[in-house]
Amino acid sequence: MNYLAIVNKVLIRLREPEVTSVQDNPYSKLIGEFVNVVKREVEDSYNWSALRSTITAITTTGVSHYKLNGINTRSRIIDVWNDSVNTELYYQTTRWFDRAFQGDTGSQNIPYNYNLNGVDTDGYQFVDLYPIPDATYTIRFNFVAPQDDLVDDNDELLIPYQIVIEGALARAISERGDDGGYTEQEARYARIASDYIAIEAGGRPDESIWYSV
Repeated sequence: MNYLAIVNKVLIRLREPEVTSVQDNPYSKLIGEFVNVVKREVEDSYNWSALRSTITAITTTGVSHYKLNGINTRSRIIDVWNDSVNTELYYQTTRWFDRAFQGDTGSQNIPYNYNLNGVDTDGYQFVDLYPIPDATYTIRFNFVAPQDDLVDDNDELLIPYQIVIEGALARAISERGDDGGYTEQEARYARIASDYIAIEAGGRPDESIWYSV
């Protein structure tokens, strides 16, 4: 469902006139802001299938630091694999990497560990690999990348729109000062989010972590 349609769904529930553009009037703009606020909450609550992606980094002999185009500070890495030798890389802490590099005398080998280390001016992450690569390897990163805020009327929402509608409605009711209605709607928002997460999680029994909205 696109941005405009979601905003109009919320307006209908509020008994407000529908609009032809999110930017039509101050109130539709406010609802649009609520939609994006809730979108971010829902995106951060679970590793949604619609937000999953993959990138690869090609290593260079003797180089341990790489830029991950597409993985920003809101992204969550699911797992990392060295496709060249069919082995998984494991996360290690910054302290662990500091000790490893401090004691390293320049030895190189197949990398088995990774640590995110810094971002560029566009907000994309850098990663350190250890051991320092001794050859060219294809390192695959499976990750979840939240969608950019919806801006244009025709921007399509990737996550389940039903959750976002319920959450935006709760924010709108709260803004109107209806405390009783807000409590009831917020509970409905949380219940629907939980239901949709359970549906997705049923297809991924190995992944059971989610975060309350």
